[in-house]
Amino acid sequence: METTRKPLAVAIMGPTASGKTAAALFIAQHIPSEIISVDSALVYRGMDIGTAKPSAEELAAVPHHLIDIIDPAQAYSAAQFRDDAQRLAMEIISRGKLPLLVGGTMLYFKTLMQGMDDLPSADPAIRVRLDEEAAQIGWPGMHARLAQLDPPTAERLKPNDAQRIQRALEIIELTGQPMSQLLAKREQTELPFELLPLALEPSDRSVLHQRIADRFDAMLAGGALLDEVKRLRARTDLHLGLPSMRCVGYRQAWEYLDAQFDQKTLRDKGTAATRQLAKRQLTWLRAMPDRIAIDCLAPDAAQIALQHIQAALRANAEKSSAA
Repeated sequence: METTRKPLAVAIMGPTASGKTAAALFIAQHIPSEIISVDSALVYRGMDIGTAKPSAEELAAVPHHLIDIIDPAQAYSAAQFRDDAQRLAMEIISRGKLPLLVGGTMLYFKTLMQGMDDLPSADPAIRVRLDEEAAQIGWPGMHARLAQLDPPTAERLKPNDAQRIQRALEIIELTGQPMSQLLAKREQTELPFELLPLALEPSDRSVLHQRIADRFDAMLAGGALLDEVKRLRARTDLHLGLPSMRCVGYRQAWEYLDAQFDQKTLRDKGTAATRQLAKRQLTWLRAMPDRIAIDCLAPDAAQIALQHIQAALRANAEKSSAA
């Protein structure tokens, strides 16, 4: 029976400071490739230091996509990423190259692999009423109500998580179904390519934490990060409520410039926030059973990743020739 074999694309995932960019550049030296950034911070123009954006030399060495595509005052959603990433991957494949989807924004990867949640839009009237009810019985009381209507969702939410409790109750009113059921029915939208998921994960988290601290120190050295945030903060259209300014490092630097704390506290807060980000990224990764985990602390991590890709390309070619 003749079958059509999907072309291959590669996901290089991992927590911050795990060496994803270096691994991707190494792979591109051996396999003609183009890099699609999977990073919700790298999309912003003028945010280079705090995002650890690839250098001009690295950007010139291999074609990169989805970097510097919007202004920090604008928004970029996971749905937009999914559309852009699929389109770009197929364009790269048409040029005879391998798409490398590289980054640590796990929501983007999850949206790419699983599609978007089919949940209703917010209803302001319902939210106002829920807020009024919460004022009467408190959010723990609203959480108790949610526990009766949607136990799985209530179980994963804290009793004072007002925003998420409100959203879960709103969805029940709008759809007549609990959010947990709607998420379970999420449509798995098939990708036009086969995605090989490689995850760079540390065998010793303390070493990753030291890498994070060293990198944040480098960002602070000579005032580089603070100078960048000063330029952004001088704009009248930017504020801490924007997704761009909530990026790790930027919020802490902005608050430091507001004289809320000293530079030692800035360093402590910045490294702590980055470590928390890495912890969340690893939690997301470990919920992906099909990933191929590679110790990012191993000296040959990039070589191991390359070998997995070469094996997948050979298998793909063999299946195509046998079809």
